[in-house]
Amino acid sequence: MKRTIFLLIMTLFAVNSCGVYTFSGTSIAADVTSITVNNITNKAMRINPALSNQLTEALMDKYRKFTKLDTGSPNGDMEVNGVITNYELVSLGITANETASKNRLTVTIRITFENKKYPKENFEKSYVAFEDYNSTVSFDSAESTLVDEIVKKLVNLVFNDTVAKW
Repeated sequence: MKRTIFLLIMTLFAVNSCGVYTFSGTSIAADVTSITVNNITNKAMRINPALSNQLTEALMDKYRKFTKLDTGSPNGDMEVNGVITNYELVSLGITANETASKNRLTVTIRITFENKKYPKENFEKSYVAFEDYNSTVSFDSAESTLVDEIVKKLVNLVFNDTVAKW
């Protein structure tokens, strides 16, 4: 029994010390120590002035909380660049009196990821996230909550593709 526990502990130590897998779910090589998240620019037709900064800060915060990567380096081993390409509000579920019963806010971003030490991991990809809300609520009063939820979804998608490899 003691031998089994000892082997289990040694195996966990070996897996964790190799630097490739961590218990936070990330898969980062041991020699990759920093990431640069450049300001995500907003090139959508409709603009939410706070969205660019909100996305950038949320992404940096995610890397700070769930990895050991230095996020303060201007020239990191990995680099994330992004553009908000769409910020769109559409009506859904038209009722019998031809009014919308629901509305949807959709945000699309295009992310370019570069791993300077492992270029095979580089990619450019678009991500889409949306939130629906009841049409009896005004967009102005719902926008902040909708954007918060959309940002969480987008950040999780980008994080998973860049360092979690899910």
